Amino acid sequence: MTKPITTVAAMMLYEKGCFHLDDPVAKFIPEFSDTPVWSGGGIGAVEPQETPILVRHLMTHTSGLTYGFMQTNPVDERYRNERIDFQGDRGTLAEMVERLSHIPLICQPGSQWNYSVSTDVLGRLVEIWSGQSLDEFMTSEIFSPLKMSDTGFSVDPDKADRFSALYSPLHGGGSMNATVKASTEQAEERRGLKLEESFKQSSYLKSTRCFSGGGGLVSSIDDYARFCQMLLSGGELAGERLLGRKTVEHMRLNHLPNNNDMAALGQPVWSETSYEGIGFGLGFAVVLDPPKASIVTSVGEHHWGGAASTFFWLDPLEDLFVVFFTQLIPSSTYPIRRELRTRVYQALVN
Repeated sequence: MTKPITTVAAMMLYEKGCFHLDDPVAKFIPEFSDTPVWSGGGIGAVEPQETPILVRHLMTHTSGLTYGFMQTNPVDERYRNERIDFQGDRGTLAEMVERLSHIPLICQPGSQWNYSVSTDVLGRLVEIWSGQSLDEFMTSEIFSPLKMSDTGFSVDPDKADRFSALYSPLHGGGSMNATVKASTEQAEERRGLKLEESFKQSSYLKSTRCFSGGGGLVSSIDDYARFCQMLLSGGELAGERLLGRKTVEHMRLNHLPNNNDMAALGQPVWSETSYEGIGFGLGFAVVLDPPKASIVTSVGEHHWGGAASTFFWLDPLEDLFVVFFTQLIPSSTYPIRRELRTRVYQALVN
């Protein structure tokens, strides 16, 4: 659940006047001015950008970027062939973004919602705007003020015994593009887990040169709760203000074109939320229509999850936030998120 933290980092710099939300990304990373757009067919079928990628497109996953694990078109195949993996250690964040800029976009910027490496590019912009590495900026401006002492891009050696192992279903594997919805029969077949990665062998036990704004952080449930409380309190926690109240309120709005939900702007191939009745703000999904989304919650509730089944949501109307941590990949293994919502909201009686 690194993406919302990276977006908060960016919005802190927005408040300092480092950029405008409608600034072209190429203003700060010139290579993206020449990035072509895939027009269908083979990877060589491309056309120029009709409109440039804007900073807000990165925050809302409408940039035209994608993920290599999608396995749906020649563009994400190119990601895999070019080894565009921000959680590896094949170069610095700057080097990885520069390589990414030469791969075609899967759609015109602003035209579709596609889960993507957009927030990794946003993390690179945080480095450019701040003059610090993403690690340095987050530590000094977010983690230290909020006393998030267990959060960072690697696990301190003296905390390694507290680090969780990663699990996957005994049947069905840990494929990242697993079907989001499983039948009851399929769910029964998946009972039982296997060790996917031992806590003693994780790459997070080593330092990295590539700080992934899209998925590189480790944390504890107490730390992430402090981050959520800061957002629920309008950008402030225990006397430390990270963002202004109006900025946080702006982030909670639906920023998709024409107030559309994600279902109107993309194919539900992979994400950490439902699509129907759900829009997208700056850094997280936003509930627009609970009946359409088929969940009991409040309009304006905003949330996101991680690939290993972690999840959080904030509900300003009910003045509550929820943080759920586990280590089970893929996140579609069990419908934990919907069931947890039901458990929480049925308990509200006053």
